[in-house]
Amino acid sequence: MPRLMPPHTTPPSLGDFETIAHAAYAEIPDELRRYAADVIIRVEDFPDEETEQDMGLESPFDLLGLYRGVALPHLSFGDTMPRSDVDMIFLYRRPILDYWCETGEDLTSVVKHVLIHEIGHHFGLSDDDMERIEDEA
Repeated sequence: MPRLMPPHTTPPSLGDFETIAHAAYAEIPDELRRYAADVIIRVEDFPDEETEQDMGLESPFDLLGLYRGVALPHLSFGDTMPRSDVDMIFLYRRPILDYWCETGEDLTSVVKHVLIHEIGHHFGLSDDDMERIEDEA
């Protein structure tokens, strides 16, 4: 099935990028996507200042995506207090676009790579596990 992506004569807007993210998410293997159903995906131009400081970034272009929440391996099922945190994956449009321009890779593939990596953090997967999942995708 051909991808229905907007033409990229100019950088994709935040809205265009959300469309790309949903298309990329749809291409992630079902087993991974099914378990990440409650994770919210947000697209922003750059990480916020607090994230930059917390991660010790030299530049906001150093971070393509971020999983924010409690990874499943660290959840305690015996806790009686409900969690108020919402698990989120942030995709940073400008750094991803910069990476895309530098590499010439397909933009949806780049976004899919970032999503798989960040969902992998949600599951506590190793880099090898994420690479295997990405190869299967």
